[in-house]
Amino acid sequence: MKKISVLIPTYNEQENVKPLCLEIVKIFAEKLQNYDYEILFIDNYSQDKTREIIEQLCADNKKIKAVFNAKNFGAIRSSFYGMLQTTGDCTIGMCADFQDPPEMITEFVKAWEGGHKIVTGKKHKSHENPAVYFLRGLYYRFLKKIAETKQLEQFTGFGLYDRSFIDVLRTLEDPMPYMRGMVAELGFAHAEIEYVQPKRRAGKTSNNWYSLYDMAMLGITSYTKIVMRFATISGFLISGISFLVAMYYLIMKLIFWNKFPLGTAPIIISIFFLGSIQLFFIGFLGEYILNINTRVMKRPLVIEEKRINMTRERI
Repeated sequence: MKKISVLIPTYNEQENVKPLCLEIVKIFAEKLQNYDYEILFIDNYSQDKTREIIEQLCADNKKIKAVFNAKNFGAIRSSFYGMLQTTGDCTIGMCADFQDPPEMITEFVKAWEGGHKIVTGKKHKSHENPAVYFLRGLYYRFLKKIAETKQLEQFTGFGLYDRSFIDVLRTLEDPMPYMRGMVAELGFAHAEIEYVQPKRRAGKTSNNWYSLYDMAMLGITSYTKIVMRFATISGFLISGISFLVAMYYLIMKLIFWNKFPLGTAPIIISIFFLGSIQLFFIGFLGEYILNINTRVMKRPLVIEEKRINMTRERI
């Protein structure tokens, strides 16, 4: 009997974890009776009653398991680490807030049995904040154009991943993984299933503009060199233009002498323009350096506080 793992990262989701877990158990009982399953919660140091509820769920059903982090290590690292701890023939990753519809589990499994090693959910419409959805779309299209490898649009990580793909992830030793890029990069047989993303069922999202910016920068610095290449080209062009402008002013001054006052405006404008260009690219350079620094230090993805209903057989 094949085993399906369902990974659910949590952070302050006390209103959602129990109804979501019960809904998933019901799906396996009614629609996927021929499969064994495990539901793995990885909690990123919740400050509400999320952990208490998860502990009770684990006590009631040994197929429900949990990893509790010793502190908040960020959504990216925590989710990736949890995926590496699963033991199923495939792993389904989904959020705890019901924005990833549980009923799609059966569709994912059907596509997986059809031969696809990876099955991803693609949002073709969303009931989230329209401004956020619009900006996400712009970012995905921008990254798709500048990245060196194919990128997936409107993909949040919601999907099914075959064990062979999970085994590859275990070999990467990446302390700051960009899962969306890895799915597109590693070349496994892949299928997309479109869905409408509903609103969060309850509670408040932990994502904010800074965390979204952090994920966006991770994607850009992990999968494209074009920004720094553009900085090099821009520097060359601007220096050439500056030299031509300087020669023009010098020639005009020599020819007309007192009839062509230089004034300070060109100098001030040039300083502000070049300064802003430099600050922009220094900031991007810093993002690349931060990315490199994180990977070179090889810090652990997370530090565990405890496990429930599971051994330490996984990394």
